[in-house]
Amino acid sequence: MRFLREERARLDSALPGLDEQLADCGLMALEQQDNPGLALFRKAGGAGALVPEKHGGLGLSALAALSATRAIAARSPSLAVAATMHNFSVASLVALAERSEGFEWMLIDAIARDRLLVASAFAEGRTGQNILRPAMRAETEDGQWVVSGRKRPCSLSRSMDLLTASVNLAETGVELGIALIPATTPGISVRPFWNSLVLNGAESDEVTLDRVSVADELMVRPEPGLDELQTIGLVWFTLLISGCYLGAASALAERLLLRRRATAEVRSGICASLETAMFALERVASRVDDGACGADELAMALAARYTTQDLVTRTTSAAVEALGGMSFVESPEVAYLSATVHALAFHPPSRASLATAFDDYFDGAELRLEETL
Repeated sequence: MRFLREERARLDSALPGLDEQLADCGLMALEQQDNPGLALFRKAGGAGALVPEKHGGLGLSALAALSATRAIAARSPSLAVAATMHNFSVASLVALAERSEGFEWMLIDAIARDRLLVASAFAEGRTGQNILRPAMRAETEDGQWVVSGRKRPCSLSRSMDLLTASVNLAETGVELGIALIPATTPGISVRPFWNSLVLNGAESDEVTLDRVSVADELMVRPEPGLDELQTIGLVWFTLLISGCYLGAASALAERLLLRRRATAEVRSGICASLETAMFALERVASRVDDGACGADELAMALAARYTTQDLVTRTTSAAVEALGGMSFVESPEVAYLSATVHALAFHPPSRASLATAFDDYFDGAELRLEETL
């Protein structure tokens, strides 16, 4: 089958055997708590996917990472979301290391070498809260930083080896710091939070930091250019999270093709719409691979994300209808994938929050997120 063939080939080239192992596990098994997906991802070397080759990683391009994410999501949306949070964190660390003379490259080497999984505890995407503003607070005490706060939901909460957290450095006002914290550090606890059956395998529970000690060398204080680092992180997050839900919708389309349900016009229309979304995301990925990852690329990424959101919602509805009532009631997979696709709308930034900023951007202004998110 041509559909998803290129994406699965790229995944198999990067992480040999992973796609076959995920297929053998089955969708619903991979979407449960305590599923083997993250262990398989780690074993295949997925932790180093975005680590440059000279530092022991795979050095995947944005195009390859996008394709691999879509392929993983077609097998397990939960694993794709968890992997995206890891990859977003790693991409941000790489961008930081390229602009710093600190120890970040040593940490990045360890991520690839020891196959460490990195969770992200940046600000929560709650309604009315700026997602760029830290939710955690740090103070100095006895020559170290003491960090307190919580992140919920936090994917990879039970499998993480390292936690990256944006923090408000209290003694310097609103200055942003990035804490790099081993997951075994005393004071870190994980509590159940995710009550939805959808994406239950992504380990998105509550992570609480109660006076967690962080050595000064593990508290990164970016130099001027922080806006650039935040932009890079948001571009990568937007690109890969869109690939997650495109992959989930593609899993439904694949089932439609395999079962030859509905008419050729319906089947081809659904697949063409999903490929159109992929084309939009690939354009952004190509710009990133060419070295451009600024405000214009973020605007492109967000536009592609909202377009993907519309297309996967519409095609999912059409695919569920075309598969028919018996497919819906005989297996939980169709209903599960249908519900999963709609979660893309819940990831920040919401379309409504950016309406004015986008309107100004297309009229010629710079894209400004800090006033709208």
